[in-house]
Amino acid sequence: MSQRPARRRGRGRRALLILLLLTVFGAAFLWWSNRSLQVDRFTYASPRLPAGFDGCVVVQLSDLHGALFGENNQDLIDAVRAENPDYIFLTGDLLDRYRRTPQSYAVDLGRAMAAIAPTYFVTGNHEWALPDVPGLKAQLEEAGVTVLSNQYVVLERNGDQVVLAGVDDANGYADQKTPQELYEEIQQDHPGLCTLLLAHRNNYFDRYAACGYALVLSGHAHGGLVRLPFTDGVFGSGGDLFPTWTAGVYTLGESTLYATRGLGNNTTPIPGFRMFNRPEISVLELVAQ
Repeated sequence: MSQRPARRRGRGRRALLILLLLTVFGAAFLWWSNRSLQVDRFTYASPRLPAGFDGCVVVQLSDLHGALFGENNQDLIDAVRAENPDYIFLTGDLLDRYRRTPQSYAVDLGRAMAAIAPTYFVTGNHEWALPDVPGLKAQLEEAGVTVLSNQYVVLERNGDQVVLAGVDDANGYADQKTPQELYEEIQQDHPGLCTLLLAHRNNYFDRYAACGYALVLSGHAHGGLVRLPFTDGVFGSGGDLFPTWTAGVYTLGESTLYATRGLGNNTTPIPGFRMFNRPEISVLELVAQ
């Protein structure tokens, strides 16, 4: 009779040990999925690119939401520097509306990136949910970052040129210049040049493709938060299931989208934890065909 309680106690201890191991493993997996940097490399090959931009390396960072990778983001800064980029593109949501991330976070990161390579920034929806967007833009400019607010610049490399355009997020001013108006302005001023677009929202790709932009670089979707085999991300930015255009390279007509999975998580009432979807430093090599 005395052996039965002992056996039950033994089974209880084993069950408790298994539960403890599963909890530790789950916590370690969540940490790895959300805090372990991953460098992903892609290629954009197009006859629209001039020969002078063949081999040009771009690093894209997006959707940090105030995240830190190492003290003062030093691990992130070192990883970007190791790629020796020609340009760095910051495609919005460096700040987080729910964390009330201070502007200094974005400015410090922008200053560090600008010390590595020419750096360009466009706003995301979270920047517009915080006060003083003009102040943020001014501070980034002072830190050496070029802010594109429905504007464009001409980039020159090895004697050739491309246009780099950038649009403010749709949460910006109601009377802002549209992406179509910006593209028409570019075509009037620089007809025939290959045009790249920085635009935060991946789910607007069809609109940008209809304008005629050759290459669009976006974030916003966080890779769909959870990535499973045979899916293009599980959750969309609007809460929809199994969206598209969440991570990687896509084409519509003659336009290509590169959507980065980004680096951080927003803090809605239900935090958006990543699974099988590590924070991404995106490295894009341009190839002229």
